[in-house]
Amino acid sequence: MQHIIVLGAGFAGLWSAAGAARALDERGIEPDRVGITVVNATPWHSIRVRNYESDLSETRVPLADVLDPIGVKLVMAEVTDISVADRLVTCASAEGAVRLAYDRLVFALGSRLVRPPVPGLREYAFDIDTYAAAARLGAHIASLGSQPPSPGRDTVLIVGAGLTGIEVASEMPDRLRAAHRPARPRVILADRAGWIGSDVGDSARPVIAEALAALGVETRPRTAVVAIDAGGATLDTGEKIAADTVIWCAGMQANPLTARLPVTRDRLGRLPVQPSLKIEGLTAEFAAGDAAWFAIDGTHGCVMSCQHARPMGRFAGLNVVCDLLDEPMMNLAIGWYVTILDLGPWGAVYTEGWDRKVVARRDVAKRTKEAINRRRIYPPLSRVRGDILAAAAPVVQMPPAYSGGTA
Repeated sequence: MQHIIVLGAGFAGLWSAAGAARALDERGIEPDRVGITVVNATPWHSIRVRNYESDLSETRVPLADVLDPIGVKLVMAEVTDISVADRLVTCASAEGAVRLAYDRLVFALGSRLVRPPVPGLREYAFDIDTYAAAARLGAHIASLGSQPPSPGRDTVLIVGAGLTGIEVASEMPDRLRAAHRPARPRVILADRAGWIGSDVGDSARPVIAEALAALGVETRPRTAVVAIDAGGATLDTGEKIAADTVIWCAGMQANPLTARLPVTRDRLGRLPVQPSLKIEGLTAEFAAGDAAWFAIDGTHGCVMSCQHARPMGRFAGLNVVCDLLDEPMMNLAIGWYVTILDLGPWGAVYTEGWDRKVVARRDVAKRTKEAINRRRIYPPLSRVRGDILAAAAPVVQMPPAYSGGTA
């Protein structure tokens, strides 16, 4: 029996497993000949991109609902080591150490929040990097009403004004009002860069500025936090911002276990892959999603997003099977790129192209964003084998519509 191991069950990992199951099914290969195992730390597929929302109740999908119908095994464990030389993955589970041998491997452990050595960051700051972290933040916001009035109680400081930080900030005024109706809620979005939204493009920045101003979000570019404590944050200017809630959204990096593979990684710690998703220079290892990098349109590098992770997973799943069976592999190429940024009650902004030119805004863009977040990026929830395998086809979906149609 041969073994395909998929590490991680995020957007890339889940679809790698489903893509591999589809490829085996198409070839009439039974699970007793080639088995697929997913290793994940939780029993959930997390719709991580929704962690900025207040209601997290529908942001997790039981992995059993997707993997069981297609004959994929789940090992619930934390990956601790990978040996390419031995083709062996070591994990820590509730029952102890687990070692899994593989014939082909897909590394899809994703990315995680960068936490620099800022004093007090780990002890006092919140984040939305995981479901658990987002739930912790939600519980904290809900508890603010029971705290005695103070300037810090009604102030939220968000550090990092990239896409995640902007989405968190846009939701926060209403979240504070819903929690305890503060007389004067204060939401501050700070970034060390010279402007808010440094990576969103010149076309989108004025739209984002308009939305944040309308929502009452205070923006602080050229602002660096040097320390955090229970009462707030200290800036590099010496200014102290009183805030009971500091949310860290400053940067992402690939899972550090990418260092266990003997290849040169990029500045974000990502593994270099071919368009087939096979890792450059290795013989049995593939990577997909936030932990992988290649020029996805021949020129621009793929980005850490479900937009790229999902098709990368589908193609990786197909290609591990093709590689195992000594069949030609299929290359992935995506010739378009869009960004849809949620701007809370104000609406959203939809951009096209790598220069992020605005093509829709406010309610039109918001409808598209909600269709993506709540439908498009979910796996089939029917528990029907045929539905899941059909959704794992190695195709690239066209950009979502923004003219009021279905995304």
